[in-house]
Amino acid sequence: MERPETRERSSSPGQPGRTKPSWGGGGGGVADAMMSNPEHGLPFLPGTSFTDSTKTAFHRSQTLNYRHGYAMARRPTVGIGGDRLQVNQLSQADLDELANKAPLLTYGEPKPAAPPNFIPAHVAFDKKVLRFDAYFQEDVSMSTEEHYRIRQVNIYYFLEDDSMSVMEPTVENSGILQGKLIKRQRLPKNDRGDHYHWKDLNRGINITIYGKTFHIVECDRFTQEFLESQGIELNPPEKMALDPYTELRKQPLHQYVTPSDFDQLKQFLTFDKQVLRFYAIWDDTDSMFGECRNYIIHYYLMDDTVEIREVHERNNGRDPFPLLMNRQRMPKVLVANAGLVICSDHWS
Repeated sequence: MERPETRERSSSPGQPGRTKPSWGGGGGGVADAMMSNPEHGLPFLPGTSFTDSTKTAFHRSQTLNYRHGYAMARRPTVGIGGDRLQVNQLSQADLDELANKAPLLTYGEPKPAAPPNFIPAHVAFDKKVLRFDAYFQEDVSMSTEEHYRIRQVNIYYFLEDDSMSVMEPTVENSGILQGKLIKRQRLPKNDRGDHYHWKDLNRGINITIYGKTFHIVECDRFTQEFLESQGIELNPPEKMALDPYTELRKQPLHQYVTPSDFDQLKQFLTFDKQVLRFYAIWDDTDSMFGECRNYIIHYYLMDDTVEIREVHERNNGRDPFPLLMNRQRMPKVLVANAGLVICSDHWS
């Protein structure tokens, strides 16, 4: 049997003449209550909640205020448009907290990340070497000039296989064997069979290798950045110790030479282009076919050199070579020694 449909006027003063459908049998009252009052006692689940399409007020209550000079937020007392708040209604802050702090409720269980690709050590640390500057002290016996010797070395640590080598820079004219002191190998740390690791190396520490104690003073920039990236706190750098005998050899030798009062530069600047001229005669009449010859002697004041020229006359039958002695310093006394002329003193 078909239920009769009845219509009734809306009691709302703002919308006269509007009708609402109603079903007979008493069911119209429940529907009217659910449409006019969304906050019905039924559970807030899909199918049991309805939205009032005639609602025109959507204002919100004031929840932001200042108290004692600070901005405060309080919970709203009424819902949107003055409706009653639901018992299980969450605020926007609670919703944000659930969305931000509980991502499992939104995104579910996270997927495990893919494991990184395995890279062997000989590939990851290929051609990466740590360098440390160090020195060791060597005793010197049977020497009056030095009692000990400081030898500077470079310690190399190869990251690819944890091997080490010790090299000594070449010092000129040192007289000792230098170069590779310890070849590349894994160096023993103690008697238990442990080997040195890069975690055991730092500035300002001593390491003992095959009976020799090396003191590390500095490292290069790559070594410093690598150790700091691994969480190792480096000690402050130290100054490299110097060998006292090597530093003594670098000092200039003391030459005790008595300074001369004679200044050649002053003589050159004072007597430049000043020449003394003397007229002389060589009397060779005592020898067979000897004769007298006229000469001119030039004395240069700038460097105390002497030059002798012969004076030729026209048609005298001699070769026209007037230079008898080239310009040079003329000794006062000639001493013959094994065919060489040794000059003890010169004319001035």
